[in-house]
Amino acid sequence: MMALVERASGYEIALVASDKPEAAGIGWAREHGIATFVQSPKGMLKGDYEAAIDRALRDAGVQIIALAGYMRLLSDDFVARWRGKIINIHPSLLPKYKGLDTHARAIDAGDAVAGCSVHVVTEELDGGEVLGQAEVPILPGDTPDTLAARVLEAEHRLYPRVLAEFCAR
Repeated sequence: MMALVERASGYEIALVASDKPEAAGIGWAREHGIATFVQSPKGMLKGDYEAAIDRALRDAGVQIIALAGYMRLLSDDFVARWRGKIINIHPSLLPKYKGLDTHARAIDAGDAVAGCSVHVVTEELDGGEVLGQAEVPILPGDTPDTLAARVLEAEHRLYPRVLAEFCAR
């Protein structure tokens, strides 16, 4: 999220939202004068929780949702309401390694490269159109953590550029 804000060109961040009140990015956004919305889903029905998020996004004038570190699955209904307007960053070279544990899976498979992908969010987990990718070599002795650190650097370069291109479409 911070990389999207710091490298914003061709788009404006209207709202930073989180399901974790203690998220470091929320405090950072507030310190930088960016509107925030925080709603914990605890004790709420998924539909009610997503309705609250939807209202906050629309009230803030959001036109495109760029997920960053959001680890909850969105319902088909939410995705349908924002069809074609939600993008996400995923730490693998999609369509390889959808879901979790991507770095360990790439290392265990003996892949020479890993990386990240920015994609359109659809009802299928990590299944939407891939808008951009960045490759990262898997080095001898890499662990999931060392690989993840290098992939994160690539994500910070890739995501702002692809978001700007997506907004310009």
